[in-house]
Amino acid sequence: MEQGDAAQGRDLSYPGGLLRLFLEPALSEGRQVTPSEAQDHYLRHVMRAKEGDAVRLFNGRDGEWRARIEAMTRRAICLRVEDRLRPQRQEPDLWLLCAPIKRTGIDFIVEKAAELGASRIKPVFTARTIVTRVNHQRLLAHAIEAAEQSERLTVPVIDPAVTLSAALQQWDPTRRLIFCDEGGGAPEIGAALRAASPQPAAILSGPEGGFTPAERELLHGKTYVLPVTLGPRILRADTAALAALALWQSICGDWYEPLR
Repeated sequence: MEQGDAAQGRDLSYPGGLLRLFLEPALSEGRQVTPSEAQDHYLRHVMRAKEGDAVRLFNGRDGEWRARIEAMTRRAICLRVEDRLRPQRQEPDLWLLCAPIKRTGIDFIVEKAAELGASRIKPVFTARTIVTRVNHQRLLAHAIEAAEQSERLTVPVIDPAVTLSAALQQWDPTRRLIFCDEGGGAPEIGAALRAASPQPAAILSGPEGGFTPAERELLHGKTYVLPVTLGPRILRADTAALAALALWQSICGDWYEPLR
């Protein structure tokens, strides 16, 4: 394809703007990269892409780049990286530990947590967790799609599911664990976050039936655990996890911008 042909291409757009794709390879000016099999199918059969069309690419390390489809064969699509649109920037170091739930599902929580900026998501099995298996690859696919659509420059790490006791045994005490405790007696989350010293954090939310008395006792006994309440109403498990993420981002994360 001649250089002039590329100028005739379209900007492949979706409602949020120019289409974004997450790729693992390094991105730099002039580099050739190949989309995954699923992305190839999406470009060909959903977006009806043609040679010369433009997309945006990011890999979580090198910022965001514009690229054009340089060639399309039956086997593969070749993208040529052109120019960087946004440099990579540091994002809040916030984890989410959540019990898989049955109704709306862990898929929904992972998708929305990715949109809300969680950097790592770890499913944890508690005593009252009904779901017994988690599809790690499906969760990762949801996280990637949410990152592509929400304009973030990274994809959250999705950890394999573990038991709550195993997660606590492996815990780094320098990371505060914000425990969404529906049992009562804990400070309101907003006041607790404003009073706490800045440090890496994680949010822990439970299953539909809540935490058992033994689990609550275990958590309250850890020096790195900050028990909090999410207000006067009992929230569904998925609502609690996402509300806590939103409040942390508003008070401690990249939603907060001091007045100039």
